[in-house]
Amino acid sequence: MSTESFLKEIQAIGEKLLLKLQKLPKAEPVEIVCFCVVLLFIVTVLVLMIIACSCCCYSCCGCDGRPDPRSRKSQVRPAA
Repeated sequence: MSTESFLKEIQAIGEKLLLKLQKLPKAEPVEIVCFCVVLLFIVTVLVLMIIACSCCCYSCCGCDGRPDPRSRKSQVRPAA
């Protein structure tokens, strides 16, 4: 998919969402609840992705951005 078609697709999705939000005050209660559930699901997935990425970066790099020396694997040699 080219960048131009991807941007058009994102714009179309945004326009559909805006239209849905404009019609929401006149919608039936069931439709409002369904929209809220879908919105809550999307927000939950995004928050979980952010938490997962931040935990992964924290465990790899530590707080200051440098690799954690304890996470390196060291070879154990038998005593001679």
